[in-house]
Amino acid sequence: MGNQKVVVLNAGKMNYDGLLDFSVLSPDTVVYEDSAPDQILGRIEGAAAVVTKELPVPAEMIARFPASVKLICEAGTGYNNIAIDAARERGITVCNVPAYSSHRVAHTAVMLMLNLSSAMQTQIGMLAKGDRSNFTKYLQVPHVELNGKTIGVIGYGNIGRQVIKVAQAMDMKVLCHTRTPREDVDGVSFVSLETLLRESDYISLHCPLNDKTRHLINEETLAMMKPTAFLINTSRGALIDEPALICALKEKRIAGAGLDVQETEPPAEDNPLYTMGNVILTPHMGWKGFETRQRLVGVVADDIRGFFEGNPVNVVS
Repeated sequence: MGNQKVVVLNAGKMNYDGLLDFSVLSPDTVVYEDSAPDQILGRIEGAAAVVTKELPVPAEMIARFPASVKLICEAGTGYNNIAIDAARERGITVCNVPAYSSHRVAHTAVMLMLNLSSAMQTQIGMLAKGDRSNFTKYLQVPHVELNGKTIGVIGYGNIGRQVIKVAQAMDMKVLCHTRTPREDVDGVSFVSLETLLRESDYISLHCPLNDKTRHLINEETLAMMKPTAFLINTSRGALIDEPALICALKEKRIAGAGLDVQETEPPAEDNPLYTMGNVILTPHMGWKGFETRQRLVGVVADDIRGFFEGNPVNVVS
């Protein structure tokens, strides 16, 4: 079948607990925990397929890829880290792993909504400081129901649809905005971005990061949101203009935010998002469930096998 060498450049991003088996990718698999930019070209010499996880692969690097490389497999759904046009020019196929984490990421978004609606961050913080007044007095923090509230979902891909399914099970009203206009379906009302921002109690982002969506949430769009609304992001950090969000949160122009992704990961040590009482910050954990990561490696193996057998799947280039 010819060259089947596979190089995994940053397995540690996926296998931080050492429980995953990458030998299923190919009989000839070389695994690196991480790779600095100046190490990549040397490490992929002679490889037919390269596996990355959110590792920047810019055009100038792809231009210098060895001729042996025919496939780049992004071990995730988003592939904005790979210079697709440059890969296409070199005749290198790029594939991704869609839908492997849809349930887990959707559950993370819902978890953030539930915690924000119960001021759980504040309650845990009170206990950590020895403040038990929520137990000895009346509840000291906001606590609201999700049923009857409106969720605005931006994006209607696999994860967005899973969030909608759970939201409907909780009797929430659903608004959705997509780049391509759609007819209303199954209790989902497709609306303009402005309508969604103005009418939603919770706004959950589920769209890819590209030139059109970068800083989709900015000073202008934040100003359209209700002061009682919460913003949820489990997609890509750069969908939000972070300084604009921080300003809106400090000035209480929106109620709060749940952010599993940030514009820079990890955030700088002095980033105020770490300590803001109306923010829940998690370390891009939506896709990191054990079962989810097992599924991820399995689909990467399917991508590579399909390509080697002449039947490529999940091609994005």
